[in-house]
Amino acid sequence: MKTQDFVQLEEKYGAHNYHPLDVVIEKGEGVWVYDVEGKKYLDCLSAYSAINQGHVHPKILAALQEQAAKLTLTSRAFRNNQLPLLYQELAEITGYEMSLPMNSGAEAVETAIKLARKWAYRVKGVKRHNAEIIVADGNFHGRTITIISFSSEKFYKDDFGPLTPGFISVKYGDAEAIDKAITPNTAAVMLEPIQGEAGVIIPPKGYLARVAEICKENNVLFVADEIQTGLGRTGKLFASQHENVRPDMTIVGKALSGGFYPVSAVLADEPVMGLFQPGEHGSTFGGNPLGAAVARAALKVLIEENLAENADKLGTYFMEQLAEIPSLHVKEVRGKGLLIGVELKPEAKGARRFCEALQDRGILAKETHEHIIRFAPPLVITKEIIDEALPKIREVLNMA
Repeated sequence: MKTQDFVQLEEKYGAHNYHPLDVVIEKGEGVWVYDVEGKKYLDCLSAYSAINQGHVHPKILAALQEQAAKLTLTSRAFRNNQLPLLYQELAEITGYEMSLPMNSGAEAVETAIKLARKWAYRVKGVKRHNAEIIVADGNFHGRTITIISFSSEKFYKDDFGPLTPGFISVKYGDAEAIDKAITPNTAAVMLEPIQGEAGVIIPPKGYLARVAEICKENNVLFVADEIQTGLGRTGKLFASQHENVRPDMTIVGKALSGGFYPVSAVLADEPVMGLFQPGEHGSTFGGNPLGAAVARAALKVLIEENLAENADKLGTYFMEQLAEIPSLHVKEVRGKGLLIGVELKPEAKGARRFCEALQDRGILAKETHEHIIRFAPPLVITKEIIDEALPKIREVLNMA
């Protein structure tokens, strides 16, 4: 079967909730993917940062295969021998005392919301069912009903009400707006250290540190959604660390499994995480032995291969090279580590056609919010590979 055959099948039998590029991938290795016709592409999206370790990393694959041959699922009705080791290793690597594993990023965000609300009632003393969580305009934390309820993107929520109350949204990057929005009912402030889906929006220097300070002053939890920015993507284990900030809760996912299996987690210390009691929250698949084994291997690869350091070094180089491209279409190049956004001017007629042109030249990137191209290759990329891609990117950014 050819590319168009697969496209037609998907369009006929699948829900039309995505608008993918018309490339049908059947194989991946490192930074490369191959379509059904055998054409090779440089992956500059990494499944929205889930493939930080590269496609089909051999060490993670070996862990998956070994565990799959032994035991895949017990549910949390019983214990397994992989989950306690994942707990321990997450604590050692991240510095948080406890964690709660789930499957998808959205599940982890929902977990953090529940935990913040319980903390507000049991610890802070907020009147029951009056807790509020402050979020930022332009946020993207997932697509469940509760999460879309506090999205500022009308398209994500207008046809899906009634929506969940209890959220206050303020301007992203404005710490004083958060300060003003805090009330006695405020349980938490939840932010992305860098807004990825919004177009790689970098907040002003000192923003996260000031938010953390405001939260501490007002007895409010600071929750960082690092599902896309965490685990090495921005040049540090967590993007919050660029400002020496340690949130009360950090949410991780995507690269926690290296793209092999859905694994996410909420990280916190015992005074917060210890509030959950048996039966209050859970998941049949969350914390299963297969996912735990995969996550352990994925974390080991991140550390042993110094992927955060590679992202820092090569991200700086990649951004510098992109910024030097003399294109009339480019408004701004911004990012941190290997999370890079190239914003185009409105007269460039949208980023989609540039992504399609990149695809024709063997580079897969994706537009976000119409005018922005996101470049986020696997963290195993090398300078040589970037140098090979740059002439093609220059050609595309200079097309008519």
